[in-house]
Amino acid sequence: MKYSEIIKLNNELEGVISGSEYKIAILSNIMVHQLKEVFEFSLRTKSINAKVLLGGYDNIVQDSARFKNVNAIIFFWEVCNFIDGLQYKVESLSSQEFENIVQKIETEIDLVLNNLKDTPLVLINKFSSLIFDQFSLSNNRINQLTERLNAYLKEKCGVGVNIIDIDKVISKLSIESSIDLRYYYSSKTLYSIEFYKEYFNHIKPIFIAATGKAKKALIFDCDNTLWKGTLGEDGFDNIKIYQEIQYLALHLAKKGVIIGICSKNNPNDVNEVLKSHPDMILRDENIIIKKINWNDKVSNLRNIAQDLNIGLDSLVFVDDASFEVELVKKELVSVEVFQVPPREFEYGLMMRRIANLFYTPSRTEEDILKSKMYKDQIKRFDEKNKSTDMVDYLASLGISITVYTDNLSQLSRISQLTQKTNQFNLTTKRYSESDIKRFILDDDKIVISIEVNDKFGSSGLTGLAILCKKTSKIDTLLLSCRVIGRNIEYKFINIIVDIAKKNKLKTLKACYVKTHKNPQVEDFYDKCGFDVVNKVNNHSMYSLKMHYFKYKDIKYIKERDGR
Repeated sequence: MKYSEIIKLNNELEGVISGSEYKIAILSNIMVHQLKEVFEFSLRTKSINAKVLLGGYDNIVQDSARFKNVNAIIFFWEVCNFIDGLQYKVESLSSQEFENIVQKIETEIDLVLNNLKDTPLVLINKFSSLIFDQFSLSNNRINQLTERLNAYLKEKCGVGVNIIDIDKVISKLSIESSIDLRYYYSSKTLYSIEFYKEYFNHIKPIFIAATGKAKKALIFDCDNTLWKGTLGEDGFDNIKIYQEIQYLALHLAKKGVIIGICSKNNPNDVNEVLKSHPDMILRDENIIIKKINWNDKVSNLRNIAQDLNIGLDSLVFVDDASFEVELVKKELVSVEVFQVPPREFEYGLMMRRIANLFYTPSRTEEDILKSKMYKDQIKRFDEKNKSTDMVDYLASLGISITVYTDNLSQLSRISQLTQKTNQFNLTTKRYSESDIKRFILDDDKIVISIEVNDKFGSSGLTGLAILCKKTSKIDTLLLSCRVIGRNIEYKFINIIVDIAKKNKLKTLKACYVKTHKNPQVEDFYDKCGFDVVNKVNNHSMYSLKMHYFKYKDIKYIKERDGR
């Protein structure tokens, strides 16, 4: 796509995408004005209401202090422009002059990182000499410079700072496609449009995860998808297992991705392959959910989402048949669908692209245990379907809630909850680990987290509230989809009110921000007895006088203090 087309389409999307603005600042010591359109357009096509702000030319340190209210900052800090003509002057510098440059940039790195300590998401490109390395067979000065600075950068960068290996992007495209030196020497515009597009593709998973749009479940067809051949025709002994694909899927499963099967097949035959085929990598214990029958795949995928209590937009579906792929694309537009490529050697590359859709910045204990948690969820669903009385069913679960306040050991999971939870999320604010740590250490904030257990096992850390004492306001209130439908939310609001009272709050303010994913909680505060103060567009403001609050009596949920 040409740059002019990107500009046109980006302008068209600007007034269409809803939701809160996601602000990204780009700071650089080169000209990067074309990045704005490329980034905005690419993110807007993913339903992210992106707004890109450009810092001044070669004003990185000052701009890092100036951009305070942004969601993310990206740095293009190029070695070749530390001083004018460094790429050809560096070999002639004295040792002292060389050290002076190193110390200057190290000092600036310190200043920048200090300025950015409260920024939710930071991306800093590794310093690169690839473009201007003219002596690649020797350990030359420009290589020495980048190695020194990259080592310092790695040492100094903490949680929330992503170091991006820009050489991977350049190498994928080639140097010739990444740059046009005519523009660099005339206007300090180093990179091409093609580079910016590839660079965005490289970092896209980070923004998908940060905005709560990472996928949750990877669903496979069987015949000619998990294996080559048709099980019903070729038989158990004559199918060829796609081991590379299955190893990649197994890796995702260990990171907490739900692996499922949606196949028109004989269930007994498929289960026998999962259990006994000597070449199978994925086994029954790795498969969280199976819909193996002769029903249409659209209905089966709907049922999978329902059984797992996740949105259809959390599903990725892989199938070999053009008919099935096109039907799912047409009927379930929010499901991400991939067709097995005709050439087998391309399949692994496609799977690696699919893996990026499930990117998470950190791995938590809940991710490791997620397979069991979702299998337990399906057991609950089955038992619920067998029960004739909802209250009796909920009472039979033996539900308990363990309450934690300001628990530093839960940083990763709490941050992950804000980034992944969409359905039961009253404000959909996204916070990094550094944000959560800052809240926990702030005397004005109370970070309340809950772990839910029942007779089937633990659902993990699945609820979060952030309470601001000075403003008497609930900043964040959310519950994982894994525990929705058990009245956990009403027990949780009781807990929040109790904590607010202990901190001598007389009133409690709250806000609901409507998104296309959370309409189910639109009236939650109304049901809890909060009064509507104001409604503007998609924002509803609420207030509660503490002495008027009526606790919901949910006797079958026990409360425990986790401290």
